Amino acid sequence: MNFDFADRVERVEPSATLAISGLATELESEGVDVVDLSVGEPDFPTPEAIVEAATEAMEAGHTGYAPTRGVRGLREAIADDLARRNLDYEADEIVVTPGAKQALFETFQTLVDDGDEVVLLDPAWVSYEAMAKLAGGSLSRVDLSESTFQLEPALDDLAETVSDDTELLVVNSPSNPSGAVFSDAALEGVRDLAVDHDVTVIADEIYDRITYDVEPTSLATLDGMRERTVTINGFSKAFSMTGWRLGYLAAPEELIGQAGKVQSHSVSSATHFVQHAGITALRECDDAVNQMAQAFRERRDLLTDLFADRGVEVPVGDGAFYMMLPVSEDDARWCEDALSEAHVATVPGSAFGTPGYARLSYAASEERLREGVNRLADGGFLG
Repeated sequence: MNFDFADRVERVEPSATLAISGLATELESEGVDVVDLSVGEPDFPTPEAIVEAATEAMEAGHTGYAPTRGVRGLREAIADDLARRNLDYEADEIVVTPGAKQALFETFQTLVDDGDEVVLLDPAWVSYEAMAKLAGGSLSRVDLSESTFQLEPALDDLAETVSDDTELLVVNSPSNPSGAVFSDAALEGVRDLAVDHDVTVIADEIYDRITYDVEPTSLATLDGMRERTVTINGFSKAFSMTGWRLGYLAAPEELIGQAGKVQSHSVSSATHFVQHAGITALRECDDAVNQMAQAFRERRDLLTDLFADRGVEVPVGDGAFYMMLPVSEDDARWCEDALSEAHVATVPGSAFGTPGYARLSYAASEERLREGVNRLADGGFLG
């Protein structure tokens, strides 16, 4: 049988990060020792208090359907947590989702119609493009690579791109894949453009707890932005809960009502007992998060020094756990060869809209980071 696939599915490619991870797993299944620096997943176990809370919730019978928008206790805990960032949201302005990726997907589906313009800041996380295309949107992109991935020096370029025809602008700070944390001046520039052109902005802040010597500003705290911002966050990165699938979106209640419809007809809700564990994560696990963030900082600094010792200068981000390594112009081929020959898995920068780089995740032990750099150097991939 020849299937007649929907145009929206054929518009997108599989996730590049997951594709590389799959190739690395395949090599490992053949007995090859792969240093996998491709996946954005903390290498720490989920804090024990969270595991215990989930177990207690299951034993208490929280194993059935949860309310579509999320357990009220968790939505209240999220609202309290957002307040620490000076974000003023009520529980009724929050939808709990199975992962922040689902929160993003629902937001795109809620706001983007066929032909609507979506503006991305490159390098941009790979799934933004796919989500925009699945919703029927058209893409415009602003390149930040010439400004060491910072937005402030590229505000003029952004101003030339955003117009009255722009439906949605996506801002991810701290950034995946660059680790950049955008300055207040950059975010104020976004605010001015969004207000002038009546643009809705997604503020993807999933890495807000993983920063180094900077305190990231939440976009919705700026004057004029609360009513036009969808704040996205979740538990996967900071709390090492990737497999638990727990995230949320916070926005004005009118938008929440529409996004809630998408959730009710797709995934129904986030897992019930996981939501109870999320309450514990927010209320009891700051120390564990800080310890993980400190380890990431030390690994970032180590990786920077290891490359410097080999004559390679890399842009150093102030957040998340990624680094963009300058490589050959054909970055996809570089990554393929680095995996097949040096057995080091990375992700091509072109997957994020920024060719000539490879994204490395330093969510790996110091021993593995040293081994990965040694292999790349010995294989001639750093010169």
